[in-house]
Amino acid sequence: MDADAIMRYVLIAIASTAVLIIFLILFFIVGNGIKLFKDVDPIEFIFGTDWSPSDGSYGALPMIVGTLLVTLGAIAFAFPIGLLAAIYISEFANPKVRSVLKPLCEVFAGIPSVVYGFFGLVILVPFLSKMFDENLLFGSSWLAASIILGIMALPTIISVSEDAIRAVPNSYREASIAMGANRWETTAKVIVPAAVMGISAAVTLGIGRAIGETMAVMMVSGNATIIPDPLWNIFSLISTITGTLALEMPESVVGDTHYNALFMLALVLMVMVFAVNIVAKKITDNMKQKFNGTAFNDRSKIRAYATFVDTIQRNKKMVCKIGSFILIFTMSWMILSLMISGLSSLIASIIITIGAYATLFTVSRLSPSDREDVAKCILVANMVFVLLLLAIIILDIVIKGLPNISLDFITSSPSMGGREGGIMPAIVGTLELMAGTAVIALPLGILTGIYLAEYAKDNKLNRAIRGAIDTLNGTPSVVFGLFGLSFFVIYLGIGYSLIAGWATLSMMILPVIIRTTEESIRAVPNELREASRAMGATKWQTTYRVVFPAAIGGTITGAILSLGRATGETAPIMFTAAVAFHPSLAKSIMDPVMALPYHLYYLTAEVPGTTGNQYATATILLIIVLSMFVLASVVRSHYNKKIRW
Repeated sequence: MDADAIMRYVLIAIASTAVLIIFLILFFIVGNGIKLFKDVDPIEFIFGTDWSPSDGSYGALPMIVGTLLVTLGAIAFAFPIGLLAAIYISEFANPKVRSVLKPLCEVFAGIPSVVYGFFGLVILVPFLSKMFDENLLFGSSWLAASIILGIMALPTIISVSEDAIRAVPNSYREASIAMGANRWETTAKVIVPAAVMGISAAVTLGIGRAIGETMAVMMVSGNATIIPDPLWNIFSLISTITGTLALEMPESVVGDTHYNALFMLALVLMVMVFAVNIVAKKITDNMKQKFNGTAFNDRSKIRAYATFVDTIQRNKKMVCKIGSFILIFTMSWMILSLMISGLSSLIASIIITIGAYATLFTVSRLSPSDREDVAKCILVANMVFVLLLLAIIILDIVIKGLPNISLDFITSSPSMGGREGGIMPAIVGTLELMAGTAVIALPLGILTGIYLAEYAKDNKLNRAIRGAIDTLNGTPSVVFGLFGLSFFVIYLGIGYSLIAGWATLSMMILPVIIRTTEESIRAVPNELREASRAMGATKWQTTYRVVFPAAIGGTITGAILSLGRATGETAPIMFTAAVAFHPSLAKSIMDPVMALPYHLYYLTAEVPGTTGNQYATATILLIIVLSMFVLASVVRSHYNKKIRW
């Protein structure tokens, strides 16, 4: 057997680890969760409203409803802001401004979730309490959780929507302008409708991001296992599946009913996230078919679609008027009814609806150029708001954190449970977790990406590998933590340790490394492959001597971004590797460690009176993670210039 054949089989074996990983995750999550139904009726678990493990009650409906409500609120906040930002970046910003704005918006994705939670707890919750002092009795609320999750979902919505809008062929723009439309009319009536499938995918992916979030929502939602009364009471305390898992798993006894109920909750969460991701993939595939000209090949589908569009077009104005009236009135009444009496809220809602219609009527009477000016002002104001959000979050933490950072704080160990001393073990532990994760994940991810880009054919095995990678990519981080706990810590008997954390984080970031490597390799021109093969090189020699070096920029960028994400994660390591207080460094890979994300959560949630240390810890974590994102941006820019040259 020649070297080419050997390497092919080696790559197949490595790529197949993704299938093995997802099989193990499902086996342990389902295996532990299904045991619940020996003691609890499935109907009672799904539809029961009382979650009280101490009393033997396991009704999961409050957490399921809470997860859906928080996600709905997050998308209601993030979608209009994200879409307007995407429109501005794609259609109205000049190339230089666009090259700055999009990376800045992507910085939102680099801020660790525990930092968002910390910001929400110390800034957002007090702000909302002052604004709604008569309604927010506890500060934490569904409203606070949705705003924080909405901010976290912004980079996904902005990035995917902007890509979808820019993917619309320029011929659409040219044809519209040739018909006499201005830029805003072209954008609103041609470009955005043409990109609606991609925008829908952005919203769906944003929903998936929000559903799977753990630390931020847990820190600001109140974690009360109740269903809001009324259901639209945005000021109510609320609990989500992820928050319940993170709070209660450390207190459960392995193998008891409570433990199994938490795993069943994790399974419900996985089903919800997978359903969202399947919808997103279907939407994305349909969008690709649309622009590739392969959609609606069936004549009956074409006729049905044309009839549907014709019906909507004939009644479009009436449908829009009725729909907007119902939406504005209902939303304003639901919110106002929480703050003022029934009749007053009804009257106020009618006034708001009339005011909204008067504004729309006034705008509709403007000339096309004036409407474009109004639209530009709104887009610019929205973009400024997005950038202000980013600046407020980062600057508040950095400005308040830097004065509390000293050489002694960085180089000394904590004392008195974190009230005094420094965070040196947490910094070292974080770097150790990142280094070990890189050693495991990078070879597996890069080699799998090479296999999928250069060797994989369309067969059952490769479809299974791709499906497993997509599944891993959509799995919430808290589920990885539960799997790491049940498999590495308990089943294999490794215990809380560095190696358990490495293995868990490696599985979490593996799909990102695989995808970025595969896309980078696919982007290499075929001429390089053909020239190498013409010189007598084998396929493997061509791959590792010619193709991979040409794709190294994108591969390094993906590796840095994925490691940056791993560095800021809390949920996976709190179940496998991190401990709250461990003033000495780990002596071996079998020892647990302190880590900055978990240390920040511990100080915020468990150690009152440590505001200075909290801000200093958040600042150092933010600097480490954002430095990696900046480094990834520099590497990407360097290699892009090299390619253009």
